[in-house]
Amino acid sequence: MPHFASSTASTLALQATNLDVAENDFVTILGPSGCGKSTLLRIVARMDQQTAGEVLLDGQRIDGPGADRGMVFQSYTLFPWLTVLNNVCFGLAERGLPRAAAGHRARLPREGGLEGLRQALPEAACPAAWRSAPQSRALANDPRMLLMDEPFGALDHQTRELMQELPLGIWEEQRKTVLFVAHDIDEAVFMGSRVIVMSARPGRIKLDRPVPIAHPRHYSVKTTPALSQLKAELTEACG
Repeated sequence: MPHFASSTASTLALQATNLDVAENDFVTILGPSGCGKSTLLRIVARMDQQTAGEVLLDGQRIDGPGADRGMVFQSYTLFPWLTVLNNVCFGLAERGLPRAAAGHRARLPREGGLEGLRQALPEAACPAAWRSAPQSRALANDPRMLLMDEPFGALDHQTRELMQELPLGIWEEQRKTVLFVAHDIDEAVFMGSRVIVMSARPGRIKLDRPVPIAHPRHYSVKTTPALSQLKAELTEACG
């Protein structure tokens, strides 16, 4: 039950929350602004601390950040003075991996616009590359769990739909466990194998639904009756 205090006020961000995530699951999270979605991810990453309860991974309590969890933030988090490749390899270099080995491990996907930008500075990258580089950086450490906090929310509709297929393709290939704060209902149901809806602050889980479409997925599934029915239920729950 995360509880945060400032010098002027105290804010309850989340009510008592019990969320079990199966290994290799792709869980998307919906909810109004300020309901604690980002707080939940930051607690799992151990960037914030809850005031009660615990976070377990494979039954073991985790008390601090670790390479087994990779975080992709809402904001653009590239160092402007480093090349795209060095941004992606930053965590590996900090762990002492030689530059050549780090560069070999870094995955710069063509779909995200990074393949031809290895030695370019971030200012030369397109918006899609700006968003795929932090994802590649998080994946370079080969984490067991990927935490993504509405990573495509600032993109235009067309670019956002293109970018949705990138983490989905990586998940279908590598089967990481993913917690993904979605920008909207369409994104949540297209990407997730399971959708969580949170209430307004203090947040609590008010709905938990599986997505009845198998992976791998093509964008054409967005108009299927099964997804349309689920989107209607989620729209009502988010209202």
